[in-house]
Order: sequence, then C-alpha cells, then structure tokens
Amino acid sequence: MAGRRSSSIGCKSLINRRASIYVNTYDPIKLVLDINAQIALFRDLLVSIGQSRDCPEHRERIRKLRRSCVEACKYTSQLILPHIQSAMDEGIPADNQNLVMLYFMAQLFHRELRKSYRLIQIVPMDMSGYYDNRAGPSNLGNVISQILLCKQITPDFNHEELCSIIKDSEEIGKILKDVGEYMPKQENNLEKSSALNEDVSNQWTKKHRSFIYKHMDLFCCTAPPTYL
Repeated sequence: MAGRRSSSIGCKSLINRRASIYVNTYDPIKLVLDINAQIALFRDLLVSIGQSRDCPEHRERIRKLRRSCVEACKYTSQLILPHIQSAMDEGIPADNQNLVMLYFMAQLFHRELRKSYRLIQIVPMDMSGYYDNRAGPSNLGNVISQILLCKQITPDFNHEELCSIIKDSEEIGKILKDVGEYMPKQENNLEKSSALNEDVSNQWTKKHRSFIYKHMDLFCCTAPPTYL
C-alpha cells in the first residue's frame, strides 16, 4: 500500500508541476526537462503492469500520465517549431538543442506507447468496479448510446484504452515528422567520408597503374612473337 500511495503522490505532483510550468513559463528548456521526467515515470509505471502493484488505480494513473505526455509533446513542439521556421526563413541553419532533445524523447515515448499497447492487450484489467461511481474515459458516448439503444452499456476500458493509445501514437508520429524536417543533417560528414574513400581509391588506382607501367616491358618480353 505504501508503494502504491507513493507512486500515486509522485504522479499527481508531477502532473500538477507540469500544469504550473505551462501556466507560469514559456521556457522550452523547462518543458523539455519536464517531458523527460514524465516519460521516465511512464516507463516505471509500465514495469508494474502484471505485477503485484497492478490495479485499476494504477491503470488510471498510466492513462492520465500518457495523455499528459502527449499534450506536453504537442505543446512544446508548437512552441519550438515557429522559432525554427522563422530562423530558417532568414537563412539561419537550424541548430537547436531543445529541438534535438524533443525529437529523441518523442522517439522514446513513441516506443513506450507501442509497449504499453502490447502490455494492455496481453494483460487486460477489469475496470468495471473502478468506474461504477465515476465517469469513464468516454462516458458521454456511452450515455448517448444508452439513450438511443435503450439498454445498459458497460464501458470497455481496455478497448477504449487501446484505441486511445493508437490515436496518441499517430499524434506523436506526426510530431516526429514535423520536427524531423528541421533536424540537423549529416551531409557534411557523408561528403567527407565519400571524399576520403575517393582519395583512397584514387591513390590505389595510381599505385596500381604505376606498377603496371613499370612492368609493362616485362610483359612485352614474355609475350610470344606474333610474326611466327
């Protein structure tokens, strides 16, 4: 119980701190560091799926933190990309460390989303008792369906969670695509390596050619005469 309480307090404090960061500052460094902390906590929570700490409250914390990470990535990309775009329009090369860190953390989070999808798919959780006295992730749709169909509909948390993860993965994939367009390129290093390989091949060709020319007379002497 102590472990569950401490993880719950840590998750709530992190989400509250993220909200205060969004309201009080527009510093991309703090936002990127906050995303890093959220992804680390998200990974730790995923480790407990299927273990003794796993419970409906734990799954709900994972869901809330996942949504928080997605919103943080979206907000930070919307904050950083306009500055990069304006710099590129002015002819300034895009070399922003916050952009690079956001890209790699979004990649890491994208992999964690795929892992969470598999874990929830393999280890489903019965959330019926948890949502008896509270609204589920999409309770409004269930209420409308109950009115139209005139029958009680029990929300399927696992199915809705899997659909939500797919949607979040698509949003993070779009962020990766948008941010990836402004990532620093490695063309200079490729040109250097190709030039180095070209120099080496040219040196080998020159040595090989000089060796052939040097011993050409030997080849001529050993060749059989054509006038016989």
